[in-house]
Amino acid sequence: MSILAKYRSALRAFGAITASGDSACGLHAAIASVCARQQLWTCHHRVVTRRLSSESKDELRVRYLDGQDSGIVVVGINRPKAKNAISKNLVKLMFEAVQDIKKNNKVRSLIFRAKMQQSEVGPFVSKARALISEIGNLPMPTIAAIDGSALGGGLEMALSCDIRIASSTAKMGLVETKLAIIPGAGGTQRLPRLINTSLAKELIFAARVVDGSEASRLGLVSHAVEQNSVGDAAYQQALELAREINPQGPIAVRMAKLAINQGMEVDLSTGLAIEEACYAQVIPTKDRLEGLAAFKEKRLPNYKGE
Repeated sequence: MSILAKYRSALRAFGAITASGDSACGLHAAIASVCARQQLWTCHHRVVTRRLSSESKDELRVRYLDGQDSGIVVVGINRPKAKNAISKNLVKLMFEAVQDIKKNNKVRSLIFRAKMQQSEVGPFVSKARALISEIGNLPMPTIAAIDGSALGGGLEMALSCDIRIASSTAKMGLVETKLAIIPGAGGTQRLPRLINTSLAKELIFAARVVDGSEASRLGLVSHAVEQNSVGDAAYQQALELAREINPQGPIAVRMAKLAINQGMEVDLSTGLAIEEACYAQVIPTKDRLEGLAAFKEKRLPNYKGE
């Protein structure tokens, strides 16, 4: 399969082109048809916690924000007795949540509250790897907010997100070699793609744990913020970033993410071709016309993802 053929497959996964390769206008109609068939879960005038099953009461919390924050989803781990360690059941619940979010055309950004530690991953590493790959392939921007520890699989999950924000006192590291194993959910591949290869090797070989400030210096996180008295400084910063993303054209944001992600894996010439193809997807959208009208009328645009 050629690189561009793989790219077209990726576009289809984003719901951006039809399998038959129709024109941009037909493509837009197909998107609208798919979205109409999807069961979109929305909430009104309140923050709602969606419980995926009886078990998720204790392990996973998914919040769909509303009001001015409508379109922002927050996923948090709730296993305090286990120090938020990743478990087999947690992976299952997160898989369900990610699949649900992936299908929801109203979601504009996703925040993972990454306060997790390595635990019990060995026996189900393939499932953890699949989950983390699903997170990495989500079409909307994903932000990892690291306020505590993100060790082993916890950091691997954060590495699959588009942006990472940590408190200065957060602790993170790929510590698997302490257990005589290696990172098995993408850590050996994503970390060296993110920071200097030699530094990535050093961190993995030595099972080194760094704080948020050091992680920022290394380029492991985009921002390190001073922790507050509540202990959620990274989350608050992530929420502010999500609020910056929220009013932008959602289809454009998704296409920009796709162009960047796919383009980074190929040479510049092919990357430019990918960018051109992604640009073509936003031309027939109602959002583009709304943006032009808002600019002309000197008002804020009201994008609907159409």
